Amino acid sequence: MPPLQGVRVAEFCQVAAGPFCGMLLADMGADVIKVENPAGGDGMRQWPPLSDGYSENFASLNRNKRSIVLDLKSANGKAAARALALSADIVVENFRPGVLDRLGLGHAALMAEKPSLIYCSISAFGQSGPRTQEGGFDLTVQAISGVMSVTGEAGGPPVKCGVPLSDFAAGQYAAYAILAALLDVRGGRPGRHIDVAMMASTLAFAALQTSEYFGTGKDPVKLGSAHPRNAPYQAFHASNGYFAMAAGNDRLWHSVCQVVGRAELADDPRFMTTADRAASQVALKGLLEEVFGTETVDHWLAAFNGAGVPCTPINTYSQALDDPQVEHMGWVEDITLPSGVATRTFISPVILDGERLGVSRPPPALGEHTDEVLAELGLGTS
Repeated sequence: MPPLQGVRVAEFCQVAAGPFCGMLLADMGADVIKVENPAGGDGMRQWPPLSDGYSENFASLNRNKRSIVLDLKSANGKAAARALALSADIVVENFRPGVLDRLGLGHAALMAEKPSLIYCSISAFGQSGPRTQEGGFDLTVQAISGVMSVTGEAGGPPVKCGVPLSDFAAGQYAAYAILAALLDVRGGRPGRHIDVAMMASTLAFAALQTSEYFGTGKDPVKLGSAHPRNAPYQAFHASNGYFAMAAGNDRLWHSVCQVVGRAELADDPRFMTTADRAASQVALKGLLEEVFGTETVDHWLAAFNGAGVPCTPINTYSQALDDPQVEHMGWVEDITLPSGVATRTFISPVILDGERLGVSRPPPALGEHTDEVLAELGLGTS
């Protein structure tokens, strides 16, 4: 039995941060009911790639959910949304602060009527403060949170992380906090209002960078794939491409010296300790790449893995998804979209007692479960 079976979640969210939070809960067995507007629903439904009109991006964040359509500007729609929220254990929303308050669906109004309700608000900057009414997307939050100042090659232009870090960090913190609050409620304590800001979540994920600034008073800088406190620990160029190798301690560094046939480097004063190697990593990279350039990527992967030094290819996503470890773990499942198109999705990475948290419900068509849910609420059909 999934751990959240029997828990109901009302999701008033769209695009990424809130839907990702909802999907994490749905993967654990919660009944997540996604409330969408009648004018096209969640905006991500229009994001390509579209398979016979259905967004694969939307599908990746909305499996295991039910979808209902409600017009929150109408009296009937607001009444149904209120009934749904009060029937739920958890409400998740990612509107701008104050929007749901004006609709009578804010945390104060709902929690006054149902004190055990867990109400989670996800926004760009939080529910109070000088930026609270500013909108935000992953790009702008990465920019303001410092991520783009340390991403990319030294001297290069600002670059965002290629994965929507700020969206998913906020969604993950939200799900984590919701589960902690659920333990409180099950212990007989009242519900909580959870305020999750994308900016704060992104800064929290940057613990190594913020602590570097606090400890030195200096801003961290771009290092490409290199590490500020470890070397060799980055992407290296071989004769036919790049590979990643991480010798994160002295023992592994000595193994690197043996593999490349340069045992004397272990006694070089520039490279004696981890701190020395990090301080001299530009010179170290140049010395190593002189050797790496004499053989192929496959040669070095085999050599370093044989010596126990973490070393991997730099995969495209097609290569990563085709990795034998992915197949062995069963992390990719076949699904059928509401359009009838067969596709695949990467499921939850969590395994509980040897059981995968797979797809129990395919991603929903817009409003697919409206009549079903309204009937459960005793409101009749739409």
